[in-house]
Amino acid sequence: MTQFFTTSDGTRIAYRDEGAGLPLLCLPGLTRTMGDFDYMIPHLPPYRLIRMDYRGRGESQWTGAATYTVPIEGRDAIELLDHLGVAQAAVIGTSRGGLIAMVLAAMAKDRLLGICFNDIGPEVHKPGLARIMDYVGRNPRVTTHAELAAALPALMLGFANVPESRWMEEAKLHYTATPDGLRITYDPTLRDSFLAAFDGPPTDLWPLFEACADLPIALIRGANSDLLTQSCADEMRARRPDMGFCNVPDRAHIPFLDEAAAVAVLRDWLGAIKIPATAPS
Repeated sequence: MTQFFTTSDGTRIAYRDEGAGLPLLCLPGLTRTMGDFDYMIPHLPPYRLIRMDYRGRGESQWTGAATYTVPIEGRDAIELLDHLGVAQAAVIGTSRGGLIAMVLAAMAKDRLLGICFNDIGPEVHKPGLARIMDYVGRNPRVTTHAELAAALPALMLGFANVPESRWMEEAKLHYTATPDGLRITYDPTLRDSFLAAFDGPPTDLWPLFEACADLPIALIRGANSDLLTQSCADEMRARRPDMGFCNVPDRAHIPFLDEAAAVAVLRDWLGAIKIPATAPS
């Protein structure tokens, strides 16, 4: 069941808090919602799953382009943990969610038990960002979920052996049907925020990755990803030889997280995380 809390700046944020045990905070991609993790959930052992829609996405309040930034979204995530009385949580971050997780490691490491990155690292490949720039903030040209599901196999370069039913699930998950056609599930001004970041000066994110030292970490990469290069993944592994890792075959940006290789890495990573005796569960 979706619930809501209000952040320190008065923003209404949608979230779900389900299950018991190790708290697992799930941070979705740039334009995504808490539904990003629907495919993963049936394949994991029971955990306390905490999911959220970032401000401006899904059922959360729209607050304008200037507020759609990684630091603010990270602050919202910490305030959600505070609201729930969760002292520490493991984090799985998909794409932008992984960037937020690295910021949290640098700014609030005492709140983290570990991080699993889904197709993201400290070097974000420009061609992948350029592809995202083509569609972010824009409604699809097709008008029905069925039309979009039929078009997705050709649009999603790098994906193969995906069941037809999954493309329909994706269409329904990320776009809302209206009398005027399909509509995105987020504030269109997110495009302005994305473009400002895209055109801004490059930022060295490796110090944020280094801030994850001593945390159990894992990396799931789409073998055909255009956002996370193999060379960046190799450097991450060189710096953290203990990091769980897989290249998910037939996937680009981003794996669905129900693939066998992804599930195996997730299970091993979760198994390495221990809840301190003082942390509430």
